[in-house]
Amino acid sequence: MDGSISQGYLSVETLTLDSTTGYSVSFPKTMIGCGYRNTGTFHGPSSGIVGLGSGPMSLPSQLGTSIGGKFSYCLGPWLPNSTSKLNFGDAAIVYGDGAMTTPIVKKDAQSGYYLTLEAFSVGNKLIEFGGPTYGGNEGNILIDSGTTFTFLPYDVYYRFESAVAEYINLEHVEDPNGTFKLCYNVAYHGFEAPLITAHFKGADIKLYYISTFIKVSDGIACLAFIPSQTAIFGNVAQQNLLVGYNLVQNTVTFKPVDCTKPY
Repeated sequence: MDGSISQGYLSVETLTLDSTTGYSVSFPKTMIGCGYRNTGTFHGPSSGIVGLGSGPMSLPSQLGTSIGGKFSYCLGPWLPNSTSKLNFGDAAIVYGDGAMTTPIVKKDAQSGYYLTLEAFSVGNKLIEFGGPTYGGNEGNILIDSGTTFTFLPYDVYYRFESAVAEYINLEHVEDPNGTFKLCYNVAYHGFEAPLITAHFKGADIKLYYISTFIKVSDGIACLAFIPSQTAIFGNVAQQNLLVGYNLVQNTVTFKPVDCTKPY
């Protein structure tokens, strides 16, 4: 969705995963791509892309009924040696204090997962997410772990950017890479980003600095949202969230956790 590409060879392999039973589980005849040319908005060296969508070639689809339509991931922060977690089946059920669930909206001929985003809050200011981005207010944003940044429709983005800028009293600078619109010189000042809340239908997700700003060079931090004709909730915004998908009940559940620690 964001121009990331993995090119290589497609092969049939036996995929072996660790299990909570203590024994490994093998899945023969799994289609795996071996990427030798991976480009896009990756952070550091990357070995490829895991397809977690609803299409027939995605990993959850290939694992089939063995996982009961359930998988989850917990994306660690963009730091050296940081790791993330991916679970399938009963180990992927997200529950407990802080867990919030929103429905997946089915879209004809689409292989992604669409949610309903009602608004953003920046501090105490509400920015409504209106307009038929994907053919109606229901299912108006795609959640995608393979897209790095969050993309918002132009009208929503500029209202959102203006609200964020009101809270930050630092020098505005240009993004040296030309990707982001709102950047600040943070070299000599403490930087405190406003609390941003994404109001999904039935789930209010708090987004802290780690999920909303990104350092693009020494001393420059930028708002990690991009104006676009489409709406995508990307993986930077999903850092330190345990995100569980139940494709039988058609729901996504969020739970704030520290993804660098056991949960």
